[in-house]
Amino acid sequence: MPKRLLNVLLPAATGALFIVIWYAIRFSIGEEMQFLLPGPGEILAAFRDNGDSLARAALNTTEGALLGFAGAIVVSAALALTLSLSSLVRVSLYPYLMMLQMTPVIIFAPILVLWVGAGLKSVVVITFLICFFPLVVNTTQGLISTDRNLVELFRMYRASRRQEILLLRVPAALPYFFTGLRIAATLAPIGALVGDYTAGSSAGDGGGLGFQAIIYSSQAKYPALFATAAVTCVLGFVFVAIVLSLSWLALHQWHDSYERADA
Repeated sequence: MPKRLLNVLLPAATGALFIVIWYAIRFSIGEEMQFLLPGPGEILAAFRDNGDSLARAALNTTEGALLGFAGAIVVSAALALTLSLSSLVRVSLYPYLMMLQMTPVIIFAPILVLWVGAGLKSVVVITFLICFFPLVVNTTQGLISTDRNLVELFRMYRASRRQEILLLRVPAALPYFFTGLRIAATLAPIGALVGDYTAGSSAGDGGGLGFQAIIYSSQAKYPALFATAAVTCVLGFVFVAIVLSLSWLALHQWHDSYERADA
């Protein structure tokens, strides 16, 4: 059987098996408890009945996720470059970055509401904080992990510091950067969702998927709640798919991982 066909059939078979297991669990828990696990048909009906609300919430969540994600990329790249240029700065700041990374972001939500108010601004800041740390840590590691032989070669030919950074260190750090970017792309929709839960607002139709989930849960609209979860999964998939595509475009012609995959 051709490999391409197998790559299509196996996921399809796994999906069909998952649906069968889903229905088996649903019927095994008894009719009186089936409302806790809506069937795929009920979830599709919830998509139809709540399509406008879900689409509007998805757009709001996407806006918060994109703004926070983009801000994290810009700030983390600048900070990573600064950390890589000076070991003194790196030693001074790195422990505090790690400490902040281990602090649950949800702790900052009430403070952010006080500082910038509930709604999109708080959602963007929370998304930024969640995405920022894997980006800055991975990019910094990439910039300081450049092959020493190549660094010495550049210095032997009297390359300027700027040439060393732009022509050697930055390209060498790209695999690390895209690793952090993939992690951040996975976390961006989660960050926006957490922001919706903890600091979101529905003022001016500004509620996102997290806020919509709270509403459906309070109203016991469980199929709509599952539909909201499905939209969130799709949003995360889109973010990661875009990053993977960018990674392939930037690395596939020279990085070993892609060369081995193509071999």
